[in-house]
Amino acid sequence: MNRMRTADKALAIIRQEDPETDISLRYIRQLIYDGAIPYVQVGRKKLVNVDFLMNYIENGAQEVTQ
Repeated sequence: MNRMRTADKALAIIRQEDPETDISLRYIRQLIYDGAIPYVQVGRKKLVNVDFLMNYIENGAQEVTQ
């Protein structure tokens, strides 16, 4: 099962794994807004797959989309 979370909860998971991360909530929200990472609209919330997001951040856009 995919870990689908809101942007702020996804950031909390990232910070749990790397407390000194420079990833910001604004950056994650911008990725969603730009369509760089897929999301699922649930009511007013936009949920992202945390594992996909982390893979996107680790490998960059080129490797994730291929």
